[in-house]
Amino acid sequence: MGTGSKVFYAIGTFLALMSVFYILSTTWIGEDAYLFGLEWVGAVGLVLATVLSFMMGGYLHIAESRMDIVPEDWEEAEIEDGAGVLGFFSPSSIWPFAMAGSILFFGLGIAFWQLWLIAIGGVMLIWTTTQLNLQYGIPREKH
Repeated sequence: MGTGSKVFYAIGTFLALMSVFYILSTTWIGEDAYLFGLEWVGAVGLVLATVLSFMMGGYLHIAESRMDIVPEDWEEAEIEDGAGVLGFFSPSSIWPFAMAGSILFFGLGIAFWQLWLIAIGGVMLIWTTTQLNLQYGIPREKH
């Protein structure tokens, strides 16, 4: 188990304990333990944060078990050991910006509950996501 999964499991455990404490403390308040009821917003937020932390920890646990050892896990590692290519990032792609614009339309449609704007944003989002994924599969003259 790698460092990343341990961190998220620890955060999830802490949030689980705080969720239980928060639920119990907001349910039973007062000198006579008078039942006021649960404060739902904080309880749901803490429970969802707990679930998200354990999900992230589980994902990192599975991903780290399939990888070779990385320099971050070596005790004698030097900074140079982590050098190298991190991945391919397209230097001149317009599609991330276009996706952000379509998400803006989609979000405004949801915020103001305009179904036509939701539809336009959804179609634009599908189109821009497809173009982002296919930008190096389509010949340059077809762009």
